[in-house]
Amino acid sequence: MAPGERPARRPWLSVVAATVPAGLVLCLVTTGAEGPVGVLLLAVITVLAVAASVWALVRARRQHRRYEDRLTAWAAERAATAERLRIARELHDLVSHGLGLVTVRAATAARLTGPAGETERLTALADIARVSRETTAELRRMLDVLRSPTGEPAPLRPIDTLDALPTILREANDAGLAGTLDVREVGAVSPGVQLAVCAVVREGLNNAARHAGPTRVWVSVARDGDAVVVGVRDDGPRDGWRSSPGAGRGLDGLRERVSTFGGKVSARPAGPGWHLTARLPDREPG
Repeated sequence: MAPGERPARRPWLSVVAATVPAGLVLCLVTTGAEGPVGVLLLAVITVLAVAASVWALVRARRQHRRYEDRLTAWAAERAATAERLRIARELHDLVSHGLGLVTVRAATAARLTGPAGETERLTALADIARVSRETTAELRRMLDVLRSPTGEPAPLRPIDTLDALPTILREANDAGLAGTLDVREVGAVSPGVQLAVCAVVREGLNNAARHAGPTRVWVSVARDGDAVVVGVRDDGPRDGWRSSPGAGRGLDGLRERVSTFGGKVSARPAGPGWHLTARLPDREPG
């Protein structure tokens, strides 16, 4: 069996338990033996049939137990893999978002000179301290979940919805980006798609902060038939900005997340900047 493949059940012993007695009885019928020889042959065939049935049933029971054990181990492995992927995505979103804000604010503070920039510099440093504390607290929360011996979950942050988009953009603007948000009428959107939309926006803003610095960003969310389309477009790097690449797994994780809804992610150059779009199928309830 290949790694990760679901265990296959092999019912051949059950077939043996059913066919062997029938075959032996068929042999008795076809021989046509009579008298003492027929009685003896009948007794032998009966004993053999019972023995074969008992052997097959015992082996089938053992085989079934082994199959159940393999199936349980396979299901546990699948669940553990899915949980690792979920934690990896959450860690990436958390760390990328926090470090992206810190990077932009630190770069902004470093560019300010003279007494006129002292107030803005102090504000930037305060933002860095705040974001660092929040990111550290979230990391500690996730580590507590992983270390919990009883499996009891730690308090979780609220699930993002479309209502969180203004706050997400405001945090990015506080970090130095100049972003605008355009959310069209999208109707009823399922909770999972709303969470995915917020993940796309966070990834787009984080990438803009890392690669383009304090630049202009446009975020849009609209409905297109039976799908919700979200886009994040930036105006390209600011003069003198040095890109700060991350782990390089952000877009891959985003594609995995969006693909669970049957959607697609596109990331391509748009003039001097970059345009990230995601199309998420989500039929409005009729």
